[in-house]
Amino acid sequence: MNTSVTNTARLLGAGLRALLVLTLLTGVLYPLAVTGIAQGLFAGKANGSEVESNGEVVGSSLIGQAYNLPLKEGQETPEPDLKWFHGRPQNGLGTNSVNTQYRLILSGATNRSADNAELVQWVKDAKAAVVKDNSVPGHPVNPADVPADAVTSSGSGLDPAISPKYADLQVQRVAEKNGLPADRVRKLVDEHTEGRTLGFMGEPRVNVLELNIALKNLAAAGR
Repeated sequence: MNTSVTNTARLLGAGLRALLVLTLLTGVLYPLAVTGIAQGLFAGKANGSEVESNGEVVGSSLIGQAYNLPLKEGQETPEPDLKWFHGRPQNGLGTNSVNTQYRLILSGATNRSADNAELVQWVKDAKAAVVKDNSVPGHPVNPADVPADAVTSSGSGLDPAISPKYADLQVQRVAEKNGLPADRVRKLVDEHTEGRTLGFMGEPRVNVLELNIALKNLAAAGR
């Protein structure tokens, strides 16, 4: 009996020591090593790919954000602030109980099929809004020219970029609202258009946050 108890105690002791060593290695030392390497070699990405403007963090280059006017009394849906370039629609997983002020904290698509009646109506409404908001005197928007990314959300609902075509469609409206020459705003879009990754992956794109920061600086300079 005493031998059995002793052996059991030894096994328990060995198991406890193994647990402590593995906890130290995988739960403390390994995370610290990975964090240290990430901070040393990829600090920007490790800290969320933050984007700064005038010394302040204004967002992440990886996460899209809305440019809306403050809610008016009685309003449930804010109106878009038309002086800025706008990103893709944000019809993802919707509101949440963690932070009701930020719809995009939950990443995900609508999971609706292409012929879903609600999704079809969303697209129709989005296209009508794009045409209405971006049609300025002398420069009406043809509904046929509205690109797909202007009326559909991305798979994650967090896409920070839009197509050059959608950015170009917004140029006349943005220029008028900011009192800037349209050709200068269009040049700004060209300057912030990224090509395909490694020359063949993905599609050309424009990061909306970075473009709007450049627009803000251009408008402040008055040219």
